[in-house]
Amino acid sequence: MEAASPAGPSGRQPHAPGSASLLFWIKGKLFTWNILKTIALGQMLSLCICGTAITSQYLAERYKVNTPMLQSFINYCLLFLIYTVMLAFQSGSDNLLYILKKKWWKYILLGLADVEANYLIVRAYQYTTLTSVQLLDCFGIPVLMALSWFILYARYRVIHFIAVAVCLLGVGTMVGADILAGREENTGNNVLIGDILVLLGASLYAVSNVCEEYIVKKLSRREFLGMVGLFGTIISGIQLLIVEYKDIASIHWDWKIALLFVAFALCMFCLYSFMPLVMKVTSATSVNLGILTADLYSLFFGLFLFGYKFSGLYILSFTVIMIGFILYCSTPTRTAEPAESSVPPVTSIGIDNLGLKLEENLQETHSAVL
Repeated sequence: MEAASPAGPSGRQPHAPGSASLLFWIKGKLFTWNILKTIALGQMLSLCICGTAITSQYLAERYKVNTPMLQSFINYCLLFLIYTVMLAFQSGSDNLLYILKKKWWKYILLGLADVEANYLIVRAYQYTTLTSVQLLDCFGIPVLMALSWFILYARYRVIHFIAVAVCLLGVGTMVGADILAGREENTGNNVLIGDILVLLGASLYAVSNVCEEYIVKKLSRREFLGMVGLFGTIISGIQLLIVEYKDIASIHWDWKIALLFVAFALCMFCLYSFMPLVMKVTSATSVNLGILTADLYSLFFGLFLFGYKFSGLYILSFTVIMIGFILYCSTPTRTAEPAESSVPPVTSIGIDNLGLKLEENLQETHSAVL
């Protein structure tokens, strides 16, 4: 009897173990249903941010309307009318009056951080360059990770730091493409002040996002949106009367300007409404990595709406950011339980990327059965 051929009965050479393992890892870790769903949700948020950027640019360039606080005020009013009113009709610990009685000062600080983060970033464009805003705005991501480490007890792995570095590399590529395409038109009249405003705004965004993740996962999405709507309306309304009343009085209203205001408010309302849903199954850090593509969507639309010059580096930047985002989502973080008295801390898997962890457990159970 002849010896069996190494190629087997079919005559085909078997796959190398290394390549088979790599393909299995890519399929099992990078392209699962939960990761694809997370990517889709993140890009939906990016498109909402893109919508706010385009409408704001139309108002500023075509109609000379620069009223960021008024635009934010309309969004907070919508949150108030929907979510704060819902809280007013809740009973027990979810009731608006009960929440105000127990935690009013905490939500005042949260509302202040959220309002001023939006205002400072927009105001920074008057002093510094587009490049500085895009680069320094990324300062919020390491701040967010640090706050998550100490407040939410998130514990990161090496792959998470690599993924963040890849995403920031993609942002750097995008900034380089902007410079080569000639979008660096504003040289800034006081760059230092503008850069400080960006850093402050990015830090306040990080504070707001960490608080949002905590409230959404520990309490409820409705409570977060209702209280931000309440205090955001009050704070932005007061600030509106102080800093923008002359700009508002000079607006020559017509249906086009009104439509742009409505479009901005709807995009911002959708962003605020959907972001807690995404954070509940991922984390504030992964959400912020996912929305780094928002500037690129604005650039792509700007090719047709504002006559921007195209650069192949934009495609490269988008690809690099998405690779970093997928890498970050491929491995769940851990949550370290805080130590109580002299008892050593117990480390367990947290709820960051919860869907991914459940899927990993199902795969491990299936492998054990086989």
